[in-house]
Amino acid sequence: MLQGWIQIGITLLLIVAITPIFGRYIARVFLGKKTFLDKVLTPFENLIFSLSGVQSKVQMTGWQYARAILYSNLVMAIMLFLMIMFQGALPLNPTGLSAPSWDTALHTTISFITNTDQQHYAGETTLSYFTQTLGLGFLFFTSAGTGLAVGIAFIRGLTGRSLGNFYVDLTQSITRILLPISIIGAIIFIAAGVPETLSAPVVVPTLEDENIRQAIAIGPVAHFEIIKQLGENGGGFFSANSTHPFENPNSFTNLIQILTMISIPTALIFAYGEIANNRKQAWLIFGMVFILYVSFIVVVGIGEYQGNPLVNTLLGSQSPNFEGKEVRFGWAQSALFAVTTTGTMTGAVNSMHDSLMPSGGFITLSNLFLQIIWGGQGTGTAYLFAYLILAVFVTGLMVGRTPEFFGRKIEKNEVVLTSFLILLIHPIFILIPSAIALAFPDQLAGISNSGFHGLSQVVYEYASAAANNGSGFEGLADTQPASSALWWNLSTSVSLLGGRYIPAIALLLLADGISRKQPVAMTTGTLRTDTVLFTTVTAGVILIMGALTFFPVLALGSIAEAFLIARGG
Repeated sequence: MLQGWIQIGITLLLIVAITPIFGRYIARVFLGKKTFLDKVLTPFENLIFSLSGVQSKVQMTGWQYARAILYSNLVMAIMLFLMIMFQGALPLNPTGLSAPSWDTALHTTISFITNTDQQHYAGETTLSYFTQTLGLGFLFFTSAGTGLAVGIAFIRGLTGRSLGNFYVDLTQSITRILLPISIIGAIIFIAAGVPETLSAPVVVPTLEDENIRQAIAIGPVAHFEIIKQLGENGGGFFSANSTHPFENPNSFTNLIQILTMISIPTALIFAYGEIANNRKQAWLIFGMVFILYVSFIVVVGIGEYQGNPLVNTLLGSQSPNFEGKEVRFGWAQSALFAVTTTGTMTGAVNSMHDSLMPSGGFITLSNLFLQIIWGGQGTGTAYLFAYLILAVFVTGLMVGRTPEFFGRKIEKNEVVLTSFLILLIHPIFILIPSAIALAFPDQLAGISNSGFHGLSQVVYEYASAAANNGSGFEGLADTQPASSALWWNLSTSVSLLGGRYIPAIALLLLADGISRKQPVAMTTGTLRTDTVLFTTVTAGVILIMGALTFFPVLALGSIAEAFLIARGG
């Protein structure tokens, strides 16, 4: 047990050490300050702007920024859909894979353009090297860059600056952050044993009988794997995702994956502190989320270490829950990975979440509901500050102080957009489709688990889609040719689109409105937001809002399942 907690503790220390350094670098990039990559990348970026016709000095309004996102994403989505549908006629297809069904292609396109990467297919037997590497791999960069751009634009607006230019922010997100780290990370993964090849699957005799042949899927995995984690994409080259030994062969690669998936969301909090020139508040916000993050890890870790009481009774002793886990990672790294991947909206898995103890299901679902531990690529940071704005307004009303944030009054428009964003949009795209699917469990849902766990299984699928996460409890009949696959492909596509673009537009409009407000001088009646007390109140607002909205679902799912297991049912 101690060894597992020591492993978790070392990982947490590395996160704390890396985050401020990376955060300062991100801030310098988007503030236009000098960085060590300028001599190499500035001419390259200027060439991109020149060839594409982007006027890099032009600043965008909230609506202009949003339209640029929608137009560019639409073009990329059409390109990927056509690539999937015609992959049989395209190169780099050594196994001769044909196109999947139209609904699977549509769901895959929407899933990857929204940075969700929810997969209703097995990668190694459905998509060619060309589609995975050039199609999905391209969107790994652009969808992650889009989310990062939204987060940076939001931070600029909060601090009274113009939102910037989407095309410039997207380009710099890729050239200065995602691409350099991905190149280094891919080399590290190759050295650690992750394959990187265009060769066809290897056919070998089985251990049981040398006359029986088995095809072992390989492919250009290493470069795919690093941007999958760094960009919080999460979609696996193989169906088993990061449980597969070719994606995640050992404890070293597992550590690299955890650090890369959490690096940008944590660093953005410190980037905010640099841009706002308020490092104290950045540390307070980081500390608040870090405490929640560690608490969640402890809850899941204890549950997985103690194991299933029903199994322990049969064994006559306590044993960790190893169902659905890789032995090379064990209970500790599986618990840490599960909390991190659902907290950062990455969605990659190194164990099967469907096999987590009820406490693990409770925490992973809670992460998807709250979206702020640590949140998605850029947009998660924006969600966190949306909660701060809501906390400013609520606290100001309670104590009779002026609701202001960064010297700008929080008024009706900001409260409406924030409440709409947090209290309405996310629940709509989770609870309504979940209720429909649960009303027709055989015809639509194809649920493999009965009772309370089956409810969690369905809700998790939509929560993962709406939160742009992509992980799943699995076991649902959501893959063709299952009859219920059409329902899952189309219904989750609605949650994918609604969970990505409506909040992004709302965040941009919110930031744009705040940036246009005239700053007011601080007085004795101004509520300071860079204090321990206010940060504690914000944590309370986050947890209460989440509990009020989603606690009934958790009570009928994971909590009820825990009581059932505890009584021996």
